[in-house]
Amino acid sequence: MTAPAGLQSDEDVLVSTLVGSRLDHDLGHRLHHMEHDGTVETVRLETRDMTRRRLRVVTDRGTPCLIALPRSEQLFDGAILLLDAHRAIVVRALEQAWLRLRPASLPDALQLGYAAGNLHWKVRFDGGDVEVALEAPRQAYLDRVRDLIADGRVTIVETGA
Repeated sequence: MTAPAGLQSDEDVLVSTLVGSRLDHDLGHRLHHMEHDGTVETVRLETRDMTRRRLRVVTDRGTPCLIALPRSEQLFDGAILLLDAHRAIVVRALEQAWLRLRPASLPDALQLGYAAGNLHWKVRFDGGDVEVALEAPRQAYLDRVRDLIADGRVTIVETGA
């Protein structure tokens, strides 16, 4: 018997490209309904493993997955590895990664906060800094505030982590 597309065998899932992000409106809506049906599996990864392109993992329900991504793609918290009519497999980071941004002034902080609110980013505050929970690739967040960064109104604070 031949395995369906995307499956290595009856059990092993081969992932050669990401489906998308759980934060995508349409995908997130579909995942929400699948979670109620109990058909969403999770792969929990250390943040250091998110940069790997090839790895073998097992979901919380025991499904082995072989991940072999192209250089153009990177794992992230909330990445969807598989989404079909019967189940979904989603990556979750064991430790939340944060992007730390420092506004240059109060008006810049208001503009950054307004953008973060409109984009429904999960944030926390540390002094005058805004920390954004990374639930998609880091660059996706930076792209949304690139004008503030380019104008020197917001700087990226490297935490050394």
